Amino acid sequence: MAALPQNRWTVDDYLIYDRDHEGKHEYVDGQFYAMAGATRIHNLVVSATNFSLFRHARKRGCEVYPSDMRVRTPSQLYTYPNLVIVCGQSEVIKEHGQDTLLNPTLIIEVLSPTTERFDRTGKFQHYKTLPSLMEYVLVAQDAPFVERFLRQSDGQWLHAAAAGLDASIALITLDYLLPLREVYEQIAFDE
Repeated sequence: MAALPQNRWTVDDYLIYDRDHEGKHEYVDGQFYAMAGATRIHNLVVSATNFSLFRHARKRGCEVYPSDMRVRTPSQLYTYPNLVIVCGQSEVIKEHGQDTLLNPTLIIEVLSPTTERFDRTGKFQHYKTLPSLMEYVLVAQDAPFVERFLRQSDGQWLHAAAAGLDASIALITLDYLLPLREVYEQIAFDE
């Protein structure tokens, strides 16, 4: 993720640029960044996770969006998470002709070496400002390992992790036990 050269961009500058240029761009703290294309494994993990969750989420009245749904936080982060789930009525606004989601319930990010630190720290801090967000899930792509952060009634975030292909992770907002074997169905890990 490389910053585009300029001192500070306004949100309006970003929205126009994002609309008029190829690819996706994240906006944070007055800068925006071109999002790099994903690896084969990254795409397989996102697709398998989406497939595993889609039917179950729809049965619960939730919408599942792949990585082309832009999300805005109250702290003015604009981003394109790998998977976004909204349970209840979606709040979507048009900004310069493009949809922006305001109320995700669950966000899933598949970690990559270039974004993992930001996904775990800065981006998570921005996501925490979303009152609607109940769960944040991080999925490794180099090993069968998934972490879930669940918002508690006091505003704290409870961490849980699952490791290994025989493990599952509970997604509380969907009342669903996500099997890691499904997430990593097409991935062959080196011994």
